[in-house]
Amino acid sequence: MARKEFIRLFESNILILDRLADRLKRAPHIRTGYPRNQLMVLVRLSIGGRARLKDIARREMVPAPNLCATFRKLEQDGMVARTVDEHDRRNTWYSCTPAGEEIARQAMEVFREDIAHMFENISREDEEVLTGALKTMNNVLTKMELNND
Repeated sequence: MARKEFIRLFESNILILDRLADRLKRAPHIRTGYPRNQLMVLVRLSIGGRARLKDIARREMVPAPNLCATFRKLEQDGMVARTVDEHDRRNTWYSCTPAGEEIARQAMEVFREDIAHMFENISREDEEVLTGALKTMNNVLTKMELNND
């Protein structure tokens, strides 16, 4: 019975977080001249380090060919660097340049401000309860991720 409740709550939280994420997407955002999809690529590379196009496409649930234009534009603008894998020339790695890191940092600053604004009206007590729950969830999910590698 506990497993069914866990699954139901997990599903419910995914849906709620999805709706909150939609609200964040509608919030005013950084004025860089880059569309949201390009900013997300820069942020992902900045946080996660270098990655292959196919891995980013899978994570973003976007077909890899659709990301090619994004990477081409970011590379032309000096925001990302492309490196061919020495051991397997079929793989190309992308990483942020210092200019890309700066844009990603600015985007994350605005994102954090938007989150703070979204939650500014919750009580201190609810914030503490939610913070504790998120810490617990983060710890458990991190263990789960490490055990499933």
